[in-house]
Amino acid sequence: MSTATQIPSYSEELETLQNQLGNMLPKEALSVFETDANALQSAHQQILKLSVGDKAPKFSLSNAIGETVTLKSLLEKGKVVLTFYRGTWCPYCNLQLNQYQRVLEDIKGLGANLVAISPQTPDESLNMKEKNELAFEVLSDNSNMVARQFTTVFKNGEAPIETMTALGIDFDGHYSDDSQELPVPAVFIIEQDYTISFAKAIGGDYRNRVEAADIIEALSN
Repeated sequence: MSTATQIPSYSEELETLQNQLGNMLPKEALSVFETDANALQSAHQQILKLSVGDKAPKFSLSNAIGETVTLKSLLEKGKVVLTFYRGTWCPYCNLQLNQYQRVLEDIKGLGANLVAISPQTPDESLNMKEKNELAFEVLSDNSNMVARQFTTVFKNGEAPIETMTALGIDFDGHYSDDSQELPVPAVFIIEQDYTISFAKAIGGDYRNRVEAADIIEALSN
């Protein structure tokens, strides 16, 4: 596997992130989030709705500046690496997308384009792009209409939302509906004929994400 850049390790940088959060957040908040992540891991065993060999459903979504982006238009440019994430407020999403940005040139060099999808509003998608200096499309999937065709969608728990509110994070303000639903993070690679050639999620625990190296390796084969 030959790449132009050093591929970041999510598991290694996750440890650093968790140490930082451990120093920043109250113990009570950390306990709530730990309990929530463990419960999600137990609750969601079968996550992916599509497997390798399946055809990806067509979709049309707004990007961070309100333009309509279709899967058809994306596939006309090459393969598509599609990643579903939770929101700007999620430190694990920020770490994951920041790492994917760091290997973006490798992804493009292997004939693919990266696209991230969340149920956030376009304004929040723009915040995510600016916060992490993302040079790829970040799309808004209102009510998780696209996400639920690819991955599991669930209602966020009251305890983590209340804890976020206590920490000054307006969870509901990131979304245009009041469902409080989130996608389980997952990554897919879609070939130009809509065939899925890679489909992966790392369990229901949102702290664990697909490594950038796995994507590069799949595109290289």
